[in-house]
Order: sequence, then structure tokens, then C-alpha cells
Amino acid sequence: MPRILTKIAAALASVAMLALACPAQAAERANFEFTDISGERFVVQLTDPEKIAHARDLLAGTTRDEPHLLGRIIKRPVAYNPRWSYHYDPSTVTFFDMAIEVCDATIPYVEDHLDEAGGAFLPGLYWCPWTSRLVRELPA
Repeated sequence: MPRILTKIAAALASVAMLALACPAQAAERANFEFTDISGERFVVQLTDPEKIAHARDLLAGTTRDEPHLLGRIIKRPVAYNPRWSYHYDPSTVTFFDMAIEVCDATIPYVEDHLDEAGGAFLPGLYWCPWTSRLVRELPA
């Protein structure tokens, strides 16, 4: 029995040392509100630290590069964006300067035609509102 306890203690010590040597990177999440030419507001969640930094730089005015949002939508609401029946898949969101027309639509147009999204309208469920513009970061 003492040998088993010694092995368990050694295993726990090894795990603790690994945790200290290689700390797990916490998944940062940040929610941002954007608008488009319609004037409506939409919330996007970002999980990539570089994309979060870019969004914050856009809001701070330290960059004007790639100000618009592009990503794949999921046809269901989420708690952080309850007004709409769809949301961006956070793992697909990126920023752009110019994009092809086939993925452009306003926030309310996507809502009104959500049943058509994924076909000729927003092929692959990719949405890139050309007039999208970040407005603010929402509190955590």
C-alpha cells in the first residue's frame, strides 16, 4: 500500500510540475458590437487573441486596416446576441478590407432571409457585411 501511495504522490507531483512549467493558455473571449448601413446592432464573439487585439485597435483608432467582419454564421440565437436568430461562429470570424459581393448583406436582411442562407444566398453560410463597423466592446 505505501508503494501505491508513493506512486500516486509522484504522479501528482509530476502533473503539478507540468502545470507550472507549461501553464494552460486561458481561452480569452471578448464580445463586440457592430453596426452596418441599416443602423441595426449585432454582437460578435471573438476568441482569437490576435483578432481581439485587432478589434480593440480598430475601436481605439490605432488602425484602419481590415475594418469589416467576415465569418460563417450559425442559424440559431446565442445568449450574447439574443435579438437575432443567428450568430457568427467565433472560430471563423476574421476581418477584411474588400470581399466578394455574394457574402454581403445587412444584419436585418440576413434575419429576414435566414431560411435561404447557405444556398445561393450566403453560400457556405459565409457572411461579410461590407458596411460593418465595430461600435464598442461589451463588458465581460
